[in-house]
Amino acid sequence: MSTSTMRLAIVGAGPAGIYAADLLSKAERDFEVEIDLFEQLPAPYGLVRYGVSPDHPRIKGIINALRDVLDSGIIRYFGNVRYGEDITLADLKKHYHAVIFSTGAIRDAGLDVPGIDAAGSYGAAEFVSWFDGHPDVPRTWPLEAREVGVIGNGNVALDISRMLIKHADDLLPTEIPTNVYEGLKANPIEELHLFGRRGPKYVKFTPLELRELGEVRDVDMVIDERDFDREDAYADEVLSKNKQVLVMTRIMDKWRQDQREREANGERASRRLHMHFWSKPVEVVVEDGRVAGLKIERTAPDGNGGVIDTGEFEVIPMQSLYRAIGYFGSPLDEIPFDEQRGVIPNEQGRVQDLAGERIPGVYATGWIKRGPIGLIGHTKSDAMETLECLLEDRDSWWQPEVPQAEAIPAMLHAREVPYTTIDGWHRLDEHELGLGAAEGRTRIKVVPRDEMTRIARGE
Repeated sequence: MSTSTMRLAIVGAGPAGIYAADLLSKAERDFEVEIDLFEQLPAPYGLVRYGVSPDHPRIKGIINALRDVLDSGIIRYFGNVRYGEDITLADLKKHYHAVIFSTGAIRDAGLDVPGIDAAGSYGAAEFVSWFDGHPDVPRTWPLEAREVGVIGNGNVALDISRMLIKHADDLLPTEIPTNVYEGLKANPIEELHLFGRRGPKYVKFTPLELRELGEVRDVDMVIDERDFDREDAYADEVLSKNKQVLVMTRIMDKWRQDQREREANGERASRRLHMHFWSKPVEVVVEDGRVAGLKIERTAPDGNGGVIDTGEFEVIPMQSLYRAIGYFGSPLDEIPFDEQRGVIPNEQGRVQDLAGERIPGVYATGWIKRGPIGLIGHTKSDAMETLECLLEDRDSWWQPEVPQAEAIPAMLHAREVPYTTIDGWHRLDEHELGLGAAEGRTRIKVVPRDEMTRIARGE
């Protein structure tokens, strides 16, 4: 195929989509590229803006790098445009040579235990969307429980545990929206229980996340000594050589020592966080339709990195429960979807139909491609793999009927889609920074979608 200019659509303006655009613009090629980035929200950055705890400014620093790409002039940004509603696959084929879907994974993975759907049982993604000010979720959250459970041993589990147990005033230096601060201020929590199916050396936390958890003001870390006295040949031989595991073991050993000293001195904080290892959820205890406790079965190491059941059961009282066991992708209009894995079926980013046949012109990158694994930094290598396939497939790209760049804003205008642009994002960004400055804070997010859109469009 011969073309002097390749037009590419990318659906999803999180790190995966922005990295893909940046890498393509810098790739060796004998043709020009025009890249249009479509995002369903009025603001870009995806989970970096709406999936990272507000008390993690270091992680959010990646926004600076993403902003540099958006401001480089290599991309046109169309925010507040919903794929499947405002723009369709047929539209993309009419105006572009190919599309890359980078829509991420924003739903919660399910947990198949009795009672998991009771009132007071939530997914972590829902809670994260609330405290990060996502415009499409309710403004309030039912923080009514004094005893709370969190299932999971990854960074998201630590994030939501920290947000639940932290005193609201300690979050004021962050960009939390006003409604979130007010909700957390009224949170009556006293005890939080964090559950992991395997032992303390198997956790998926990072040392930084774990250390930060123990530094939360007026919160005691409570450790069950039974979780540290199990013989585990696999952990001793394999995991103990891992530097991150060694660091986290030292952190938890310090918590154990601190706990012994507090108990000896009769000291107790107003809130406590209990870490439960070797604890497999088997049933949510339900009373009057609401969460009343979590029944767990104590597990034991099997010698190969897994666990076996012991037949020992315990019930921990609680009035609300959160599961943080992974994110899950969402299906896209007219695009195949793997319901088991929550991803678009693909081979190295080339989208396939459910029979395994390649679909020309359609690609995927990021979590919707590989599932919710890996840190943000892994997204670059993932995007590169997809782009290499895209460039190899030049002869099978679409042949757009209307490749002119000006056709896209004209189409959106004709459909009365109130889309936002990069300049509009700058207006919204400056507005949020101004709201924060007025109260001595870094930023205060604007939450309602219509208000975000109005500010971005200068209306």
